[in-house]
Amino acid sequence: MKVEIWSDIMCPFCYIGKRRFEQALNQFEYADEVKVEWRSFQLNPDMETAPNASINEYLAESKGWSLNEARQMNERVTKMAAEEGLEYHMDQAVVANSFDAHRLIQFAKSNDLGDEAEETLFQAYFTEGKNMDDTDTLVEIAEQIGLVTQETREVLKSDQYAKAVQHDIQTAQAMNIRGVPFFLFNRKFAVSGAQESETFLKALKQSWNDWVEKQEAEEEPATEKQAN
Repeated sequence: MKVEIWSDIMCPFCYIGKRRFEQALNQFEYADEVKVEWRSFQLNPDMETAPNASINEYLAESKGWSLNEARQMNERVTKMAAEEGLEYHMDQAVVANSFDAHRLIQFAKSNDLGDEAEETLFQAYFTEGKNMDDTDTLVEIAEQIGLVTQETREVLKSDQYAKAVQHDIQTAQAMNIRGVPFFLFNRKFAVSGAQESETFLKALKQSWNDWVEKQEAEEEPATEKQAN
């Protein structure tokens, strides 16, 4: 059974959604039969990297909020993350374009390290206040999860995996996915947003039962043919 997750590593609710989904997966009886694939999504593809800019000021300007409203929003999401055991330091968050970070994720996926890349990038951005558009930073993150340093640097210096990122984004657009996180179970059942773990567990069970029924239906004609 396959679960696809569209996510942006600079989306605070995506990290929370990841943790809640993992809690559900840990309770799911057939977790070993579930394949999780991370898909790229950019909430703001036109964002210009500005390492010295204030994230609160950026949010206020881009969302049309007051500076106080931006601070309050970040305080709320920080408390929400803490309830899931996550440590956010939003005041240290770097305003940066995430496209290269998504290319790194795609590269990691080609080495079966997609989940490790997502987790490490989330932590680097929200907890450690690192720049997601800095090549040296991304190379360090790649090293942490076991990717080859020189190969990673060559990928980031080129345009490799850019088409893979764009493909995920275009697929999301075609499916009318407008926000993340977005969880798609076997391309049939969907959960949008950082829902409670119970919601994810229900979706896993529903999707699993549907998947098993489909497998049995496909196997039945072959069995009948052998019997005849």
